[in-house]
Amino acid sequence: MRNLKMTGFLLRVLSLILVATPALAGERLLEDHFERSEQNDQEEQVGNGWGTNSASRAKGNKQVDLVDGALKITRHPVADHGVSVVHDLEFKDATISLRFRIGEGDQLGINIADMKEKSVHAGHLCVAKIRLNKLTLMDLKTGRMNLETRDRSKAGKLTAEDRKRIAAKQKEFPLQLSADTWHDLQVDLKGETMTVQIDGSTVGQFLSPGIGHPTKSRLRLAVEKQAWVDDVTVDRNDS
Repeated sequence: MRNLKMTGFLLRVLSLILVATPALAGERLLEDHFERSEQNDQEEQVGNGWGTNSASRAKGNKQVDLVDGALKITRHPVADHGVSVVHDLEFKDATISLRFRIGEGDQLGINIADMKEKSVHAGHLCVAKIRLNKLTLMDLKTGRMNLETRDRSKAGKLTAEDRKRIAAKQKEFPLQLSADTWHDLQVDLKGETMTVQIDGSTVGQFLSPGIGHPTKSRLRLAVEKQAWVDDVTVDRNDS
């Protein structure tokens, strides 16, 4: 009887521990290999929770296609802004992995936002911008997308201190990527640090407070001209 009571006690303690410790680390938040077709080729039908800014920025013209099991993103000539392909997710720390392909003069941005954060324009927190010859990691929250800073910039009234602070909120790393070739990308967000690997090698790391914003809620794939994306996964790494 005593052993049974002890066993019951231990089971209750274990259940309390499991309840008090959510299984967050390693949880897969998103996986998409784009192995599907659009019902109407004339319309954007990305599916699986993805949205775009084509209605607001490209007068409703189609900018995103599902082609041969991949996502083809192309800015329309009438667009007044780069293409943004978005998926809402909630995390603090995460690993974002995907394959991408860009051409000469193109770039792909992995932009992280919190749409409830009102101190910045459009929720911008941080971004990793990949070009063929350069990787740029940016803290947007405490840098150029801070509302007060952005307003001064639009008014042409940036101070010397503003420019110095903005410059300190980003870091560049040289790259030598082949154009129109598939590459593997991994972006790790952990605390205030963003680390980027391309084709299995670490190519850049940046530490800045905006990266550590605790409530991230949106992933944006930002494209200036054209990019291909496939095999997207997002794994929560919250501790």
